[in-house]
Amino acid sequence: MQSIKNTTPFPFLLLLLALFFVFSNGSPTSGGKYELVESLGAKRLLADEPYVVNSSLVLAQERTTRKDPLDGFKKYRGGWNISEKHYWASVAFTAVPFFAMAAAWFVFFGLCLAVICLCYCCCAREPYGYSSLAYALSLILLILFTILAIVGCVVLYTGQGKFYHSTTKTLDYVVSQANTTAQNLRNLSDVLASAKKIGVAQVFLPVQVQTDIDEIQTKLNSSSYTLSDTTEDNKDDIQRVLNSVRLALIILSAVMLFLTFLGFVFSIFGMQCMVYTLVILGWILVTGTFILAGVFLVLHNVTADSCVSMNQWVENPTAHTALDDILPCVDNATAQETSQRTKEVTSQLINVINQVITNVTNINFAPNFTPLFFNQSGPKMPLLCNPFKPDFTDRTCDPTEVSLSNATQVYGQFVCQVSPSGICTTTGRLTPDFYSQMSAGIKVCYGLYLYGPFLVDLQDCTFVRQTFTDISRDHCPGLRRYSNWIYVGLLMVSLAVLLSLVFWVIYGRERRHRVYTKTLIARTHGDKGIEE
Repeated sequence: MQSIKNTTPFPFLLLLLALFFVFSNGSPTSGGKYELVESLGAKRLLADEPYVVNSSLVLAQERTTRKDPLDGFKKYRGGWNISEKHYWASVAFTAVPFFAMAAAWFVFFGLCLAVICLCYCCCAREPYGYSSLAYALSLILLILFTILAIVGCVVLYTGQGKFYHSTTKTLDYVVSQANTTAQNLRNLSDVLASAKKIGVAQVFLPVQVQTDIDEIQTKLNSSSYTLSDTTEDNKDDIQRVLNSVRLALIILSAVMLFLTFLGFVFSIFGMQCMVYTLVILGWILVTGTFILAGVFLVLHNVTADSCVSMNQWVENPTAHTALDDILPCVDNATAQETSQRTKEVTSQLINVINQVITNVTNINFAPNFTPLFFNQSGPKMPLLCNPFKPDFTDRTCDPTEVSLSNATQVYGQFVCQVSPSGICTTTGRLTPDFYSQMSAGIKVCYGLYLYGPFLVDLQDCTFVRQTFTDISRDHCPGLRRYSNWIYVGLLMVSLAVLLSLVFWVIYGRERRHRVYTKTLIARTHGDKGIEE
């Protein structure tokens, strides 16, 4: 069994426009068997960690079980996977009826036009025979199909507008999620950089901890900038495609509407030369519209497949799936390392602050112990609570300790007023300089502590799961509904204009016969009057 290939950074594409997979850097794989139970899951890493082995989940398997023309029309059972050519072949096969209709219409109507032209040029004869029923019926059907074509154009125009709005809204949401994640990674990197510079009473973090901070900073910055840069690049690509598709659909609906109106007017007024010119133009446009309807049917199916896949992934977020290439979470190793380093830096900073409190501020030194003496006096300062045990598991604060959330306010009560030489002149155990250094350290500790849930979300894919849940609940219904509107509108326009073309010719023929018959009758009556 072939393993699923990893792709280059591609954090958000195809939550909304699966059809536009060409902007992905992934390449289709050629697989033979589709029964995926377990495979080497090459989960894409934001921080260049080694590949990990995960169990695989076949997404939307029931929905995506379709005939695969590349595999002898056997059932495709590989699930939703935009990097798998067999998936695209099977989903494209659902549009074969539209493509077949386009080909049949192009060939059959083209032959009919050729026969009509040959008969008109080589076997020209005066029209004869006239049926008022045929004339009235052709006129009624012409009006009916003209109205149907107008309705189809309205549905198409409305559908493309709503589809554009829905896809843009979904794209903005996914980009926002990716940018938020990247910004949080950068903020965490900045906080770690600040922690490395923190010193209280000339006491700093150990050298090894500072080295660890440098290493994790490099990974965090690489992850955040890769994510944000790729997000912006792919957003621009998708937006250009969206704008092009919207413009094409607007032009198509306007042209078909204008064509239908002109054809109806020219038919009513018997302008046969113009009618046949529009028939030839409409023949080509209807063929293209059938093809476009098939393409949007594929888009509709892929969108629905994607929404079902997201629902299933939300229920199994740790399994390796094709969705890993869309908005992957940081791999477990990187998230664990970052979380470990963050807890380590937090604990070390708190130890530095508590050492200063225990060995400097809470001791009443004699005046000759410079620079430790600054006339400390008054109640002793409580220690700062370390929220982590030595093994970095969560720890409950003792009642005598001060929590990180209000430590700066509590320690502010121990600040004394100082003389120009830096000696306390009032009761207190902290000089303003010591308090400033200690506050800076506490703020960094608290900031790192607050990023704990964010790192946990990265570690267990919670933020990805929440993103997919929101898209599935808030955006998928609109995407599926309006993509359906577009291909239904295209189908309505195609059939209505197709039938209108036919009845332009039929009505023109009946009108010509009617005019000839009336002229012949009038001429006959006139001859009889002369004879009398």
